[in-house]
Amino acid sequence: MDWLLQQLINGLALGFIYALVALGYTMVYGVLRFINFAHSDVLMLGAFSAYFLAPAIQKVGSPASIVSAFLIVVFSALICAIIGMLIEFLAYRPLRQRPRLTVLITAIGVSLFIEFTGQHKSVFGANTKPFPQLLPESTVQLGSISMQSNDIVISLVTMLLLAGLWLVIQHTRTGMAMRAVSFNEKAAALMGVNINRIISFTFGLGSALAAIAGIFYAMRSPGIDPLMGMKPGLYAFVAAVIGGKLFGRPENRCQALTAWNSIR
Repeated sequence: MDWLLQQLINGLALGFIYALVALGYTMVYGVLRFINFAHSDVLMLGAFSAYFLAPAIQKVGSPASIVSAFLIVVFSALICAIIGMLIEFLAYRPLRQRPRLTVLITAIGVSLFIEFTGQHKSVFGANTKPFPQLLPESTVQLGSISMQSNDIVISLVTMLLLAGLWLVIQHTRTGMAMRAVSFNEKAAALMGVNINRIISFTFGLGSALAAIAGIFYAMRSPGIDPLMGMKPGLYAFVAAVIGGKLFGRPENRCQALTAWNSIR
């Protein structure tokens, strides 16, 4: 039983990371009805953003501290949010009225472009790089069960992010607009929803979550490389398919469309 509890605890933090990545898949699919296969590569970009930001931020502040780690995560999330919105604007928006297969092939192409560009020696290079230490590491012992301090931080931060995302989706005007677009894009546009803004916001929010997941994943890995997003991206995609859609049942999305019309 102790061995089983230990393995459950070891997998908990990793499961939280997959949940963050899966939310990005789910949000984009809920709004645009296609799978953004480049999402896992945004995870990789988030890890590399933290890799390059960490020396500069930790040089100004104290190394491996909560404040410096918070700043690294925030700036990396902002960078990847901008990258996600640029991907949507340049690659997906011109194809919005095209067949879904065209968009799917484009998503695969964007993913390959990011991966192979990152492997070029003038960008990141193909070699594995050691990820810097962002937080002090220690082991918490609970009887015969041991927990790493980083895993505790990952679990707590992810739960806060999930709660915050739920509040945004369910209790804000933007979240209501996202659910309305998910239910019926044309009807939402007729009711005054700015479709382009909502879709860009969705890509930015999902990319920011992927960046944070990439940093968490790198904290538990021996190193990072341009192909590091493939494995967690695949697992998160499976989790998104099994877990279902973030936007709830169809009747709830219909209520969001009606509510938007009443408050706009």
